[in-house]
Amino acid sequence: MQLVTLEDIGAAAERIRGSVLRTPLVPAPWADPDRPLWIKPENLQSIGAFKVRGAFNAIGSLDAQTRARGVVAYSSGNHAQAVAYAAAAYAIPAHIVMPEETPNVKVAATRGHGAEVVLCAAGQRERVAEEVVAKTGGVLIPPFDHPDVIAGQGTIGLEIAQDLPDVETVLVPVSGGGLASGVGTAIKALCPRARVIGVEPDLAADTAEALRVGHRVDWSIEDRNRTIADGLRSQPSALTFAHLQRVLDDVITVSENDIRAAVRELAERAHLVSEPSGAVTLAAYRAAATPPGRTVAILSGGNIEPAMLAGILAG
Repeated sequence: MQLVTLEDIGAAAERIRGSVLRTPLVPAPWADPDRPLWIKPENLQSIGAFKVRGAFNAIGSLDAQTRARGVVAYSSGNHAQAVAYAAAAYAIPAHIVMPEETPNVKVAATRGHGAEVVLCAAGQRERVAEEVVAKTGGVLIPPFDHPDVIAGQGTIGLEIAQDLPDVETVLVPVSGGGLASGVGTAIKALCPRARVIGVEPDLAADTAEALRVGHRVDWSIEDRNRTIADGLRSQPSALTFAHLQRVLDDVITVSENDIRAAVRELAERAHLVSEPSGAVTLAAYRAAATPPGRTVAILSGGNIEPAMLAGILAG
């Protein structure tokens, strides 16, 4: 299996330059003294999440004739918005398949970028997306199972290595595995002494189990849908799992209460709005399960329903 390389990630960085925000590392002065913490706030991206990196790289990699046919994507929300936004930037049509349980804020934002949204039942988005591809002739841009998407997400790791070359631990959310695959590839190449630790909710910890047993495992969609972290309900593909086996040093799982507390802490202490999926890395840091040393926590997205945020902040 052909894995993404540092050269692929470097090419992605050049391709998406000017289309995405180069997010800073935000120091967290309230963190533990023996574990200095920086936050990588991908919630500041134009669509509120890191997914815009992979979308621009994948669409930008297409030749003009192919790209003109339009694109199709399936996503619980952030990849949907990213593909819709990037398609609008390239002035091409986009059809996005989204599960019916997707938060309204993400559906509305996707439509706001001009995409046609197709809602489907839980666990049916891949099948419905195939039908849309056959109907429209568009090119499928999957949320994580694609080298160009992985390379685009890996530009986050490239930036971390450039801004904090002596980083010792990088905490990254894991769902389908595209983000962790790309970030891990960049960090391992540029900061080989650093540990890359994936983070999952306890209620969707299929990757943690899979890495323990050495092969992918299947958790039912009903089980994975229990977590408040709606962006972390996917499972790795063969491609991303091969990357994760190579680049992850460990996987930490966190409780729903820990995730809520991390959303609250990010808002109150860092003045950053995070969706539950983006806050899992701070939850892992707070669980004291991470080793001493300079640590970066990737805040992957901030697209949270206002009512949910208000409820979490109210405690």
